[in-house]
Amino acid sequence: MQAEEIVKIVQQVLDERKGQFITTLDVRDKTSFTDYMVLATGTSTRHIKSSCDYVVEKLAEFGVTPLGMEGDMNSDWVLLDLGDVIVHAMTAQAREFYQLEKLWSVGIKGNEAAVG
Repeated sequence: MQAEEIVKIVQQVLDERKGQFITTLDVRDKTSFTDYMVLATGTSTRHIKSSCDYVVEKLAEFGVTPLGMEGDMNSDWVLLDLGDVIVHAMTAQAREFYQLEKLWSVGIKGNEAAVG
């Protein structure tokens, strides 16, 4: 399955599960370890973990298995590694603190892209 297809599924599941401020960053020109990062804010630690669990379940229907997932029900940041797509589900406080959009936009303007 192509990265763009995975991104669309991830965005759809996160939206269906009431993820907030879903943003997709195209980082192909910035790093070699992934193509896209999908960021989403959850309302609680339980919400962000369960949202990532639903993403894993949906992708399994298409034969996509995550390389790994970091974070649990008590984490304010869950990272889901899908290879060419990395999902960062965070509480609002963690997202504000780490400012990943700002971090990955340094150097090249206009590299953010919503796929789909």
